Amino acid sequence: MSTPSHSDARTSGDAPPRTILHVDMDAFFASVEIRDDPALAGRPVLVGGVGARGVIAAASYEARTFGCRSAQPTALARRLCPRAVIVPPRHAHYAQVSREVFEVFRRFAPDVEPLSIDEAFLDLTGTTRLHGPAPAAAERLRAAVREATGLTCSVGIATRKFIAKIASAERKPDGLTVVAPGRELEFLAPLPIARLWGVGPRARERLEAHGVRTIGELRRVEVARLRRWFGEHGAHLHRLAHAIDDRGVSSIRVAKSVGHEDTFARDVEGRDALLQHILSQATRVADRLDAHGLRGRRVQLKLRDHHFRTESRQRTLDRPTAQARVIYRAARALLDDLAIAGRRFRLTGVAVSQLERADAPLQQALPLGQVEEDRAAPADDAQGEALQGVLSAVRRKFGHQALYPAAAGRGERPGATGASTHRPEIDDV
Repeated sequence: MSTPSHSDARTSGDAPPRTILHVDMDAFFASVEIRDDPALAGRPVLVGGVGARGVIAAASYEARTFGCRSAQPTALARRLCPRAVIVPPRHAHYAQVSREVFEVFRRFAPDVEPLSIDEAFLDLTGTTRLHGPAPAAAERLRAAVREATGLTCSVGIATRKFIAKIASAERKPDGLTVVAPGRELEFLAPLPIARLWGVGPRARERLEAHGVRTIGELRRVEVARLRRWFGEHGAHLHRLAHAIDDRGVSSIRVAKSVGHEDTFARDVEGRDALLQHILSQATRVADRLDAHGLRGRRVQLKLRDHHFRTESRQRTLDRPTAQARVIYRAARALLDDLAIAGRRFRLTGVAVSQLERADAPLQQALPLGQVEEDRAAPADDAQGEALQGVLSAVRRKFGHQALYPAAAGRGERPGATGASTHRPEIDDV
C-alpha cells in the first residue's frame, strides 16, 4: 500500500476532504474466462476475435508479459505469444458478472459512478462509523467482490477522482494504493505525463519535445504556455497537475449507446449476406440491452467497404425497444437506403441509442413517417419484450448461440472476428 509521506495539497474550504475510491476489476474479461474454466489458470489468455482481422478485447496478466494488450490485432498478439489461448468474447455473460460486482459496490457506498463495465468510483466520505477507515473498508470491499464473484480488483483511494483512478493502477493486479489527504502533489510528481487524464500519444510527444516528461515537470510550466500549446485543454492539464479536481462522484450516468460491430476476415458482398450479419448483431445488441435493463429508441446501421469508406444511417422508432426483431427490421430498412450493389464490405455494425431504463414509463412518439411494420399494438409489444427477455436469459446461461436465429448463420460466423469493437456503456447497473 503506497502512502506518500508529506503534505502539499488540501481540499478547499472547511469541509473534510472527500474519500473517493476507484475500483477496477483486474483483466476483467480474461479473468471471467479463467474463473469459468480453471484449466486456463496460469496460462496466457486472450479474449477476442480469431479471424485475420480480429482484435483483442482483453489479455490476462500472463499474456501481458509477452506484450499482448487490448485493442491489439489478434495476428500481432499471436506472434508475440504463440502459446496464448484465444477465447471468443461473451459480452452478455460479462454484463451479468458486472451486475454482481456493482451489487457489492453498493453495499459500501451510497454513491457509485460507473465508468465502464468493470470499473467505478465510490464515495466513502462520511462512512467511517459504518465501514471504518477507508483502507480497511477497501480491503473488505475487495474481499466481498472475491467472495461474490471469484474475481480480484484493484483499488485506489484519494481525495480527488482522477488521483484515485491513477492510484488504482499502481499495484495491479489485486492491489490497494492510498494517497492520503494533503499528499497528492508528491504522489503525482514522479509519474510519467502519460498517466495524467487527457494526455494522449500526441500530447505526450509534444510535451516531451519541450522537455516535460513527468507530472511534476508539467506543474512547473506556466498555464499561459500550456494554453498556447493545447488551447483550453492546456489549462485543464495545468489544473490536474496541481491536483485541482472538484468533481464529485455521481451515481447518475446515462449510457449513450449499446452496439456491436464485426470486422470480417473476408469482405462481405450482397444484401442477403449483409442481412445475415446484421441480424446476428441486432440479436447481440438486444441481449446486451436486456442484460443491462435498458431499451432504446434510435437504431443505427454502420457499414465500411473495402475502400475503408464508412457510411451510417439511423432512424428513430415510435417507442423504445430491446427486441432483436424490431432492431433488425429498422436496420434492414436502413440498409435499403444505402447503395451496396457492386461493393464489398469489411465491417458492419448495429447500435441502439436514446436509451432509458426498461422499467421507465413507456411513452409513444408520434409515428411520423413510420414504416407500417414497425407499428405494434401495446399488448404485442409487451409480449415481444417478454419473449426477448426469455431468449436473452437463455443465451446468458447457455451461451450466445442458444436459441439463436437460424437466419443469422452458423455459431462461428464465416469470416467474422467475433470481437465487439463497440462495447456497451453501463448506466448504473
